[in-house]
Amino acid sequence: MKTNFTLLFYLKKPKNYSNGVVPIYLRITVEGNRAELATSRKCEPNQWNAKAGHLIGTKDDIRALNAYLDKMKAEVYVAHSLLCAEDAEIRAESIKCRFLGKEEKTHTLCEAIKTHNKNMKKLVGKDYAIGTLKRFEILERHVNGFLASKYHKSNINIKYVNYDFISGFDYYLRTAQNNTTNTAVKHLKNLGKIIRICLSEKWITTDPFFGYKLKTKVVHREYLTADELRKIEEKEFTTTRLSQVKDVFLFSCYTGYYGLNCASYFGLIVPAITV
Repeated sequence: MKTNFTLLFYLKKPKNYSNGVVPIYLRITVEGNRAELATSRKCEPNQWNAKAGHLIGTKDDIRALNAYLDKMKAEVYVAHSLLCAEDAEIRAESIKCRFLGKEEKTHTLCEAIKTHNKNMKKLVGKDYAIGTLKRFEILERHVNGFLASKYHKSNINIKYVNYDFISGFDYYLRTAQNNTTNTAVKHLKNLGKIIRICLSEKWITTDPFFGYKLKTKVVHREYLTADELRKIEEKEFTTTRLSQVKDVFLFSCYTGYYGLNCASYFGLIVPAITV
């Protein structure tokens, strides 16, 4: 993935600088993001040509230093070319790491989701209901399915999650998983929470959801008539658990409290009630 980038040698004057030699640094810039490299060389400010990024003069020591800077610059270009050949994401930090022969620390999307779900599981019953955790566990399964289907991978660098990834995941939910619009939007909103955590952790610097519209459809919900509620009240169940479910459901109907949340609070699984 070819990306334009710029290199600039500059003098980095220390704080409260008054006089003397100053260290020379190389700045790598990719799409406004920067990474710095120390050259391990210094010079007097009055010997420095900022526009050329070289020392002024023709003495042997000056020529040798300028040659060293040119060699360093060429090696950074090689690092950039190698990343392009690998079709890797071109970032200032990744070019720096390749030049230094270091592996750039990376994080993955599945890592982010697993960490979130692990932390949420510890807070079930305190800050979260079990139903909330289950929705994020479903999100994790859908993301794994999408990665296998679209990318033939089991994971992906979180930095590669972009607008196209979000759009593709949305399409996958509606087609392969046969989700309704509102269900797909719920999964995308949950993924959005994971992305916001990654942003706060500085695993990524841009929000892939920026500009992506999440539109739900208005759903007309039928209500139960008084006669239907009466039939549920009179319905007798053979197990205590189903009787509890019935009571919770009727409580929500008469008070306006959301029954599924209430059932989740009591640890109940709400089945269909046949009257």
